[in-house]
Amino acid sequence: MADAQRASRLADRIKVIVAQALERRVKDPRLGFVTVTDARVTNDLQHATVYYTVYGTAEEKADSARALESAKGILRAEVGKNITARLTPTLEFVADEIPEAASHLEDVLRRAKEKDAEVAAAAVGAQYASGENPYRTPDEEEDVDDVETPRDAGTTAPDETSEPTER
Repeated sequence: MADAQRASRLADRIKVIVAQALERRVKDPRLGFVTVTDARVTNDLQHATVYYTVYGTAEEKADSARALESAKGILRAEVGKNITARLTPTLEFVADEIPEAASHLEDVLRRAKEKDAEVAAAAVGAQYASGENPYRTPDEEEDVDDVETPRDAGTTAPDETSEPTER
């Protein structure tokens, strides 16, 4: 079993080989503007997953996916010629979803920024309902001797006229 570092190096090499082969060897007219974004290889070096993006419409993306599937043998042969592994890994092509997720995230952030701007615009002329600081400060406290505190409410002074009870 190979180590993870060797698998990572092999994945980087496969990414470069597949990108070059798509540019030079594959002449399928269905193949659109394909960019190889990443490649991952299992630790046993038997299977490689190649991630790609396609610039274009949904139909062009589907055509490019079919073209990659049909060119899988040529690409695997090209990888086998250019790597120094005992076995050539099988190739699997997966459309990369990161660009779509990134554009969705940018859209969400843009809407949040617009909402923040609306709230800031509404807050320009706003005033506090109970003053700027609704909490009491020592300067504003009333005379505490006149007000009975809850702790003192239940206690009373002993009646001087009553006699103490014996035990």
